[in-house]
Amino acid sequence: MTEEQTQRSKEDTVWMTSAMLKAYSHPLRRQILRLIARRGFLRAADVAAELDVPANSVSFHLRTLADAGLIEEAPEKARDRRDRVWTGRKGALNLGGPENPVPDETLGAAVVGALAEDHQDLVRRVLAWTPEYVAGRTAEVHAAFTQRTIRLTEAEFEAAMNALNEVLDAADEAHDDADPAGRYWQLDLVAADDAI
Repeated sequence: MTEEQTQRSKEDTVWMTSAMLKAYSHPLRRQILRLIARRGFLRAADVAAELDVPANSVSFHLRTLADAGLIEEAPEKARDRRDRVWTGRKGALNLGGPENPVPDETLGAAVVGALAEDHQDLVRRVLAWTPEYVAGRTAEVHAAFTQRTIRLTEAEFEAAMNALNEVLDAADEAHDDADPAGRYWQLDLVAADDAI
């Protein structure tokens, strides 16, 4: 990654506000965010039907997500002026770090806990599918479980993560949304050095 790309990546980073942390810590709101990410654009009624949740509850949670800046209206997708269609905000969110500490440590810890729960659910799904694949009972690929250890400096690790995100962004942009073979893939990348 060039220095210019690294600088642009830093400028595009959105640090989570307290409102974002609070909104994201709720499990139903995370489900709504994942659903919107998969579908691109949704109305409250679509979300309610998909998640089997009362429409008035969904509307409340959508307003909370919008007020926090996690989703936004997409009026160009609306059928008329009263029709409210929602889409996810573009770009990645960053929880916090030394340069931009989390604005509320308690909410930050709640979000980290929520992310860990979501990750554990993903790992459970992968582990439930894996025996079917490794035993040859299915040839369809539905998951991947990869472990790799590499030696890098902190700067090299950050560059590798930025490059990985660029590859994923390019793959997403190159995908034909009309292709019926397209599926949504949840990627949880977990990395840790030997110091923790």
